[in-house]
Amino acid sequence: VKRLLLLPPDHTRLYSYAGAITAELWRTLHGSVEIDILPALGTHLPMTEEQLRMMFGDEIPLERFIAHDWRNDLESLGVLPEDFLAELSEDRMRSSVEVAVNQRIVSGDYDLVLSIGQVVPHEVIGFANHSKNVCIGCGGGQMLHQSHFLGAVCGIEQVLGVVDTPVRRLMDEGFYRFVKPRADVRFLLTVVEDKPAGPQLRAVTAGDGSECFRWAAELSGELNLTRVDRPIARCVVYLDPREFQSTWLGNKAVYRTRKAMANDGQLIVLAPAVHTFGEDKAIDTQIRKHGYRGTPATLAALEDDPELAGNLSAAAHLIHGSTEDRFSVTYCTGDGLSAEEVQSVGYNHRPYADAAAAY
Repeated sequence: VKRLLLLPPDHTRLYSYAGAITAELWRTLHGSVEIDILPALGTHLPMTEEQLRMMFGDEIPLERFIAHDWRNDLESLGVLPEDFLAELSEDRMRSSVEVAVNQRIVSGDYDLVLSIGQVVPHEVIGFANHSKNVCIGCGGGQMLHQSHFLGAVCGIEQVLGVVDTPVRRLMDEGFYRFVKPRADVRFLLTVVEDKPAGPQLRAVTAGDGSECFRWAAELSGELNLTRVDRPIARCVVYLDPREFQSTWLGNKAVYRTRKAMANDGQLIVLAPAVHTFGEDKAIDTQIRKHGYRGTPATLAALEDDPELAGNLSAAAHLIHGSTEDRFSVTYCTGDGLSAEEVQSVGYNHRPYADAAAAY
């Protein structure tokens, strides 16, 4: 290998150990291998210099980092037929899906593409990483929108923490049929356990197929899912300000507790740095327009709003961020979002300082 492309996650996977692994690969190899780093941003904003240094340390020159543009940096590789999506969705969706990834991955400029990241329960696909890191994190367009919407119509309760899901099958089919024949992509995956002293690396697994992922997912299911004896009546979630500045990201607080919340329960989200809804202007506009009002309201909005219909990942996010009227969500923000803004999208509001003092 003379030219190497690394695909680590961004700062929203700060505790994945992928930053340290990327830095160690650079430290070990950069004298003999030309290395570029393409963080798997998906729809997230490009990382700032401060975020890059926080995640990857100070040694890697900033010019080696490439910001993925999910709208413009893509190369189309092929199309999965509408019958396949109909089968996966039990006929709730009927459309073909274009598979496209960042053109650098399939350009032929690199001898090896190494996808690095954490296997962890995920609300859209069941467990994050593997083919998702390539086809979504470094992809975009139809695959991004339709996979998220597929996960939403299947329901978090049927997806989160499940290894074999419709979205996983969609992602693997796109990767192995269209990406793998064009590029030597291999995986380096971590499993991290949340311990009282902080996140602890429990496993690293590697390979060029799905076996390494499935092994890691089974372990993650043991270490990263908390099972409760009874539904939770009141749950308080803290959003680390270094990771979460939007509800687009911060609604992991909703995704990751929804299966455990009691009917008529309270979810209280301490969100000191949240200052916006969407990570880009178009999605922010859709969230402000339609709010987090549940599946029936979102499906009705899709019928009436062509812009939302053209942005299925935003529609999926609105469904995922709702409680389907089962429990309440109170966002506790600082100066970033006003009470009126938070309430306008369907959540309750409480000032962060008050809630932080209480909880």
